[in-house]
Amino acid sequence: MTFSFETAGFDRRMMAAAIRLSQRHAGRTGTNPSVATLLVREEHGEPVIVGRGITALGGRPHAETMALAEAGERARGATAYVTLEPCAHHGRTPPCAEALVEAGVARVVTAAADPDPRVSGRGHAILVAGGIAVDAGVLAAEAERAMAGYLSRQTRRRPLVTLKMAVSADGFIGRLGAGQIPITGPIANAQTHLRRARADAILVGVGTVIEDDPQLTCRLPGLFDRSPVRIVLDPRLKIPETAAVVRTAAAVPTMLAVLGEIDPSRHEALRRAGCTILACEADPESGRIALPELLEDLAARGLSTVLVEGGAMTAKSFLNQDLVDRLVLHLGQVALAEGVPAPIMPDAAARRYRLVRRARYGSDEMIEFERRGPECSVES
Repeated sequence: MTFSFETAGFDRRMMAAAIRLSQRHAGRTGTNPSVATLLVREEHGEPVIVGRGITALGGRPHAETMALAEAGERARGATAYVTLEPCAHHGRTPPCAEALVEAGVARVVTAAADPDPRVSGRGHAILVAGGIAVDAGVLAAEAERAMAGYLSRQTRRRPLVTLKMAVSADGFIGRLGAGQIPITGPIANAQTHLRRARADAILVGVGTVIEDDPQLTCRLPGLFDRSPVRIVLDPRLKIPETAAVVRTAAAVPTMLAVLGEIDPSRHEALRRAGCTILACEADPESGRIALPELLEDLAARGLSTVLVEGGAMTAKSFLNQDLVDRLVLHLGQVALAEGVPAPIMPDAAARRYRLVRRARYGSDEMIEFERRGPECSVES
């Protein structure tokens, strides 16, 4: 009996596999999203994956091109599972939609639609005009979550913002003047470094740099080169030239967001160290850096995801201006007895955001929230 894999269940399984594959290059594809393509054909009555592709580091080639190259002639008559609508515009290479047609692919199953006006609907139209059967929207919500940063940059002209905080058993995030205090254990800390590896940028306030002197890198074995761009909110350019983020700016891109007129000699010294100076607008009410405008500038630079790990003031600023899209709380078992209160606790977060995931990392608990939207089941 010939195996038929053109079923909803099989399509969902293959698309779920493609979405998982796409995460291998999350945060490493420049201005393009990390997309994955699986090419599946029937051979000897069984479905066989004949081509796999992920958007290459830096953003080119695209996933479809990579998968077609691997499959070769076996792409003819195959079904392509693509996590984002294939591109339709000519750049340095022909559109992926045209490449799928030329390769003789029989059917294309896509997940998320691409809001880029150069693509939106046009990629599917090229496929249909080329005689390819198209099924769109398979696991669309899951694919959209995986590439939420790219979609945010396209539709809202700002990156997706994730606020991550470690909170002690008695509701504090640290003690003033005490430097870095361990609140969570090694498993939770490793998960934080994994989250950094998937982000385009990590952001803190200059107070955190002065107080804790953090490195803000991904220090898991083999993943240092996946460290995100470091951004420090430093309106008056108070950052010490001896700070770790300045001393290592030549190795890990570091941006300093500043306001107003700054001593030119300070500018020059920090530039020589490898830092980029971002001149920012001031919020007319607070006089601090205008965060919405800063996020627009970061999006214009191609940054799609920003992980905020700053202290209480930075966290409050993002929360109060409704700029937090995802909130991650690591709840430790350590009690500090006194210190800086967490700007938001789980009960308040649950009233404001949608709970999407809970996990236990050793003795610590992780709770993840998102902006309220379509219903989503909680994973544990």
